[in-house]
Amino acid sequence: MASVVLNTISKDWEERCRLTSEEKYQLDLQSRLTLAKREGKREGKRQADEEWQPIVADKDAKLADKDAKLADKDAKLADKDAKLADKDAVIADKDAEIARLRTELENK
Repeated sequence: MASVVLNTISKDWEERCRLTSEEKYQLDLQSRLTLAKREGKREGKRQADEEWQPIVADKDAKLADKDAKLADKDAKLADKDAKLADKDAVIADKDAEIARLRTELENK
């Protein structure tokens, strides 16, 4: 009777060890797969950064060039606005002079 109980316990222990070993194997496999996915994502991001960085730098340079051209055009527009303001002032002075001369003529 004792040998049967011991034999049953021994078989149960062996089965438990086998199942524990299988579980550890599955967990290790899952861990390696997760690590490989993370490394793959990291590598893919690095490659994408390397591939797109020159393109982004080129686009940034083009945008900076366009910004400089716009700033130049803004400066030219400001200069033209100042010239127009000067001309408007001259016209206002001329209008005032004409009005003064008319008044002088009417008073004579």
